[in-house]
Amino acid sequence: MIAYIAKRLALMIPTLFGMMALSFLIVQFAPGGPIERIAAQLQGHDTGATARFSNTQDAGQNTPQNTQSGGSAYRGAQGLDPEFIAELEVQFGFDKPAHERFFLLIKNYIRFDFGQSYYRDIAVSDLIIDKLPVSITLGLWTTLLTYLISIPLGIAKARRDGTSFDIWTSSVIIIGYAIPGFLFAVALIVFFAGGSYFDWFPLRGLVSEGWQELSLGGRILDYLWHITLPVLALAIGSFATTSLLTKNSFMEEMRKQYVMTARAKGAGEARVFYKHIFRNAMLIVVAGFPGAFIGAFFTGSLLIETIFSLDGLGLLSYESIVNRDYPVVFASLYIFGLIGLGITLISDLTYMWIDPRIDFSARTQG
Repeated sequence: MIAYIAKRLALMIPTLFGMMALSFLIVQFAPGGPIERIAAQLQGHDTGATARFSNTQDAGQNTPQNTQSGGSAYRGAQGLDPEFIAELEVQFGFDKPAHERFFLLIKNYIRFDFGQSYYRDIAVSDLIIDKLPVSITLGLWTTLLTYLISIPLGIAKARRDGTSFDIWTSSVIIIGYAIPGFLFAVALIVFFAGGSYFDWFPLRGLVSEGWQELSLGGRILDYLWHITLPVLALAIGSFATTSLLTKNSFMEEMRKQYVMTARAKGAGEARVFYKHIFRNAMLIVVAGFPGAFIGAFFTGSLLIETIFSLDGLGLLSYESIVNRDYPVVFASLYIFGLIGLGITLISDLTYMWIDPRIDFSARTQG
């Protein structure tokens, strides 16, 4: 077991290195850049975070290839003092070759030194730590709610396969799966957040003003009150996948020979189900946990965070990409990748906890 864990931890290093190298390479060919953005702002072309999409041609490329107009290495910077452009290159580290910048980035990231944001007067690590609680809240509660409902529902559907209960629950969860999360979020606001019907839940923020002045119980209730609608909006699309996965996994195990043998030996239905079927069927469900958590943590959170005015990592990452705030972009990728690899390892170790017959040590030695 220790050898397997050590091997997996060692494999994380080239995986993270490859991920960062590919991302860094893509950025070198991406249109625009921090110098072009500043040049565009100085010339009155850039109007905000979303202006990059409309000003790409004015802002130019991130590589010094357009030198024919006015002698500037950056399109959109013509007419600006070359010494000023050189100072910007030093400020952003673009005075060094790309390979030197990349290896310096890796060296700093090993020490979890993510540098300073280009456009915010704050360290990237402090910025991410400030936004992290929102994304962790949404990811954990969404995954927990999904599994608490989907696993019992999937088991019930497997044991009642073909009944009216199975048919109508399948119809409900498939309809839920077909509804985009952001559209469901808008519907929740219209019905329950003061839109057109009820005003039961708050429309914005993770906690209320004056939250610190509440009692412990009041803080917990206020927190749950605020996250109810965002978590429901994120979880609506996850029920179908996990429920049907659980049902199919249990049904496959229920048809196997060892189940019929156990029943033929006189074992009770409850013992057959929970002693044999449950342990084997849950393996594939557990395998889907990392994807479910990562999906709830990162994927789709941008729109939900925007709709409910939650300032989390999803919104931060989007704004950083649009604004070419590369330190924040690369730090987010690094942290997301590290978390994903760690959760995958935890998932594999959970296999052994559910089914001790799985021996990672023997597999490693083989």
